[in-house]
Amino acid sequence: MSRGPSNSFRAGLVQMCAGRDVAGNLRDANALIREAASGGADYVQTPETTNLMELDRARLFAAAEPEQANAALQKFSDLARELSIWLHLGSLVVKVSEEKLANRAYVISPAGDVTARYDKIHMFDVDLPNGEKYRESANYEPGSQAVVADLPWGGLGLSICYDLRFPNLYRTLAHEGAVMLAVPAAFTRLTGEAHWVTLLRARAIEAQCFVMAAAQGGLHEHGRETFGHSLIVAPWGEVLAEGGVHPSVIFADIDLSRIADVRSRVPSLRHDKTFDVIHAGNPAAESAS
Repeated sequence: MSRGPSNSFRAGLVQMCAGRDVAGNLRDANALIREAASGGADYVQTPETTNLMELDRARLFAAAEPEQANAALQKFSDLARELSIWLHLGSLVVKVSEEKLANRAYVISPAGDVTARYDKIHMFDVDLPNGEKYRESANYEPGSQAVVADLPWGGLGLSICYDLRFPNLYRTLAHEGAVMLAVPAAFTRLTGEAHWVTLLRARAIEAQCFVMAAAQGGLHEHGRETFGHSLIVAPWGEVLAEGGVHPSVIFADIDLSRIADVRSRVPSLRHDKTFDVIHAGNPAAESAS
């Protein structure tokens, strides 16, 4: 299944600038996935919302399909089988009811089988200083389960975009056997410039895992701009590969033997403790007593 030795593989991360046309997005993704495979990638990851970037609710729901009849998922499954790669769809927009969608990741084996699914847990509901507003929960049903996907080389902890800001998720995934973390995303340019690289390096260092984050980048058809800069980070925190703003593929050779070395040098995962929190030194409470 892997073209490399059992403890190492080549990762290829696909950066896109997806738009409103599902067919066009699939063509773009197909070409970039093929480029990644041609570059020797055993594992290929695409960004969040690979099949559709749309803010208008009516258009979004009109274009979304349920998993059971999802043409994009079938095409990508066929492609993974053809190229004999592990294909990780960062997420697809999937209809789960007439009122809600799922922002759902899929891990597909070289046999074309879906081996893991993950629905984005944390919804991006924010008002940014530049006037941009996001209400992801208006259209999407949040997930409730963290997922570690078993790959030939080790456990891959799944997440999507805004999940990146919740470090306990990644710590939990590491305790549950993850040695790699996936953070496919569509970070805004504003928040990406401020936090993207810092947060990804922090998650790698805290969880002592390789982090792989394929991103959307550029000015999208619906008018919003994403940061790009797809990133692969080693467990010691160094950046192994970084993309720019435009559609592209980045590569890194992942040597999982580094995990044991890093975790032995700084055994922080083994030193996790449970504890209580107390509030002390409240003058009003002391005077009242």
